[in-house]
Amino acid sequence: MKKISARARDMQASPIRKLIPYAVAARKKGINVFPLNIGQPDIPTPAPIREAIRNFDQEVLAYSPSQGEDFLVESFSGYYQKNRIDLAPEDIIVTTGGSEAIFFAFLTICDPGDEVIVFEPFYTNYNGMAFETGVTLKAITTYAEDGFQLPSVETIEKAITPKTRAILICNPNNPTGTVYSKKTLEDLAYIAKKHEIYIIADEVYREFTYDGLVHTSILQVEGMSQLAILIDSISKRYSACGARIGVVASKNKAVMEACMKFAQARLSSPTVEQWGARAGMMMDPDYFEPILEEYQRRRDAVMAGLAKAEGVVCKTPTGAFYVIAKLPIKNADKFAQWLLTDFNHNGDSVLVAPAAGFYATPGMGLDEIRISYVLEVHKLEKAMEALAEAINQYRKIEEAEDSAPKAQEANA
Repeated sequence: MKKISARARDMQASPIRKLIPYAVAARKKGINVFPLNIGQPDIPTPAPIREAIRNFDQEVLAYSPSQGEDFLVESFSGYYQKNRIDLAPEDIIVTTGGSEAIFFAFLTICDPGDEVIVFEPFYTNYNGMAFETGVTLKAITTYAEDGFQLPSVETIEKAITPKTRAILICNPNNPTGTVYSKKTLEDLAYIAKKHEIYIIADEVYREFTYDGLVHTSILQVEGMSQLAILIDSISKRYSACGARIGVVASKNKAVMEACMKFAQARLSSPTVEQWGARAGMMMDPDYFEPILEEYQRRRDAVMAGLAKAEGVVCKTPTGAFYVIAKLPIKNADKFAQWLLTDFNHNGDSVLVAPAAGFYATPGMGLDEIRISYVLEVHKLEKAMEALAEAINQYRKIEEAEDSAPKAQEANA
């Protein structure tokens, strides 16, 4: 029997999806499981997008241009200009989701074995993308106690080696919900210019900022036009994750020419969904106002629920729709599985993502979980009531397990 490749064997499984079989089993037992593990919004995809797809009337469903349809590239350019981000149509390539955009960025600026600095916890699929492209992620740890803000310039510079090609940031951040300030981005720009490395900026959650905060794009920082690579997607902005429409963009012509080669190699992005994406880009920006208000209410419901569990460390997130909570337990993997196999509160339980999979450093994140607040407020309130009760119960279970060996030793 032939063996599979080492690449296939060593590829990381998704920590976000690995507990789904346990959730399925729990539901079969009649338990209501609230899914807080994955960033799939429940906000309806806007009607103009759905109508545009429904009314697509080309007789031949043909390949689109590798760069993307002109009408969509121009729509993205107009959107960026309205957001004070100077990107012309020729600076933009439409990709099959933001994931492919990151692939293109890695393949364009890195050879196998080159390094990209990331700040952990980070979006776990960066691991898979780096593994498949031969890139080494070099992680710098951020901490719950600090609201997962970035460390000092000096700390970041210590991680730079001759193999460093870029710093990758997600702003607003998945999985922490942290929004980086203009000063933080200026510090990163200083490092990039000093060491002649790129900043890859995943700005998929640009619109999702709360408490009056305003997002700063890496391309709004002075002197970054040739060193910035922007990653974007309509998935979360328009609650259209299944459309698989993203963007890789840069003012650096050499970068974009190289990205185009990879775009040509995969032929094109989905044709029908590009038509739908254009309809979304043409909507009035006021569309986002009630959605932001809804997500802020959801965030507040999550934080109120976490406050009912003793010993949780969690600063209030200010962006995206995620939060990393540090729990007063030892092993979040076991806890997350126990939630689905041995626990329910009035018939309810929750599916969460253990946070260790969002770290590259072994041993980090073992006592943390990521919560995605993509459910309606009344559902989140019930979910968080169950989660708070579960944390309090599991903490006592671990304490009893710790005391048992001591009691046995005393009786020996």
